[in-house]
Amino acid sequence: MIEFRVLGPVAVCRDGRDITPRAARLRQVLSLLVLQGNQAVPLGALLDELWGEHTPKTAVTTAQTYVYRLRTLLGRAHLVTTPHGYLLRAEDDAVDARRFHRRLDEGHRLLEKGDREAAARALRQALSLWTGAALATVAQGRALQAHAVFLEEKRLQAYELAIQTELDLGLHRQLVGELRGLVTTHPLNEWFHAQLITALHRSGRRSEALLAYEHLRAVLDSELGVDPSPEVERVQREVLSIG
Repeated sequence: MIEFRVLGPVAVCRDGRDITPRAARLRQVLSLLVLQGNQAVPLGALLDELWGEHTPKTAVTTAQTYVYRLRTLLGRAHLVTTPHGYLLRAEDDAVDARRFHRRLDEGHRLLEKGDREAAARALRQALSLWTGAALATVAQGRALQAHAVFLEEKRLQAYELAIQTELDLGLHRQLVGELRGLVTTHPLNEWFHAQLITALHRSGRRSEALLAYEHLRAVLDSELGVDPSPEVERVQREVLSIG
């Protein structure tokens, strides 16, 4: 079985053996084919991804060579030519991004049913598939940039759902370390800051919660010249209301 990973450094494994192409252009073409989701990628879309507005005269031949090399690597059954372009055949379980979306959707459904513990497990399973930034080792043209932005937004959504669910389950102490990491990685994300303040407050660490608020206020003032949002201000007032 061949597995494809794009939620971090791009990788391809066959029966547990790494067969990831070393050539940067091959990884770029492969990533676009993987993320197209069993739909054909037109030749023109490949050319645009690889060269944008600066397509060389040899672009078509070069792109076809890349596809040939990938077909040799993966096998003709996996990469086929159709009337609409090139199509990578892969089962949903063979692509980490598809497994991520399935677990995220499952988390949504379980939350709608009110099963927060099962939802938290599904959401954590979704997040565990990530090993770094989306498409971390691939040069990104316009199409792959769009895919990467979409995946990262979905990752943030999964974090928000998981953290809110676990806070509702009373797991505030377990979340403090993760939230500190998230506010460092996303310094302007006020939602993460608000949840850190909340988790510290509920853990009996009131002074640290107030310091976390002051840190956010200083960052926002320095970077954007704005004050924290009304939601963050509300969280701070909750901390201050208990002497």
